[in-house]
Amino acid sequence: MNGGNGSELQAFCDSSRRFLQPFWDCVRNQEALTESPFFLVIFGITTYVVFCLPFVVLDVLYPWVPALRRYKIHPNFSPTVGQLLPCLWQTLYQHVLFVFPVTLLHWASSPDPLPTEAPELLELVCHVVVCLLLFDAEFFVWHVLHHKVPWLYQNFHKVHHRNSASFALATQYMSVWELFSLGFFDMLNVKLLGCHPLTVLVFHVVNIWLSVEDHSGYDFPWSTHRLVPFGWYGGVAHHDLHHSHFTCNFAPYFTHWDKLLGTLRPALAK
Repeated sequence: MNGGNGSELQAFCDSSRRFLQPFWDCVRNQEALTESPFFLVIFGITTYVVFCLPFVVLDVLYPWVPALRRYKIHPNFSPTVGQLLPCLWQTLYQHVLFVFPVTLLHWASSPDPLPTEAPELLELVCHVVVCLLLFDAEFFVWHVLHHKVPWLYQNFHKVHHRNSASFALATQYMSVWELFSLGFFDMLNVKLLGCHPLTVLVFHVVNIWLSVEDHSGYDFPWSTHRLVPFGWYGGVAHHDLHHSHFTCNFAPYFTHWDKLLGTLRPALAK
């Protein structure tokens, strides 16, 4: 009986690995790009800009499309070019001047070739979820400290709050210290779990998307917090309250830490 169950489990694992193998083979075939020291910076900036672009387009169309008002958290606010361009410039500047040298060192110290086999689908999903939960806890502690300690807020976190009404390109409008702190948490978690390189890429994509969505200023019927049950996930309206009031909703994604610490402020349903 046990042997039969073991065989079925092995068959399931092999099947889930085969599901991801074609995609992983495509990634590995782009060896000149994926093994380049520029890859992580190009991947991070490209993913971020691609995710921001639809919301930037919505912000441009917003004055002429009244139907968008029902989804806008701040109906009377639309970011100006003078707000959008400095945010984009700061992201590009920091990635080129600060992030790239760090990724270059990481690339030089990690010469191992990419594995030939893809991860199992269940393993990938579990690792991504655990990485998000760990990141949520780590950033919650960091975030509370950088609000409760005036020196930390004034010198490192205040820049992110210069725009009281959030918009997508303001997601990474932050100090270098904050950017490196978030990057450190990202890399620490995937190392702790021993994540497959494909899992690392998927986690980064999901993490960037959730961050951009939280700052987008739009609450759609298909927004992530409406898809996750029981109010476990805060979402864009939840995070917007943090930018408006400063004293609540410190966790970036989930709600359990704010509930435990008494800092949760529920967003009103639209």
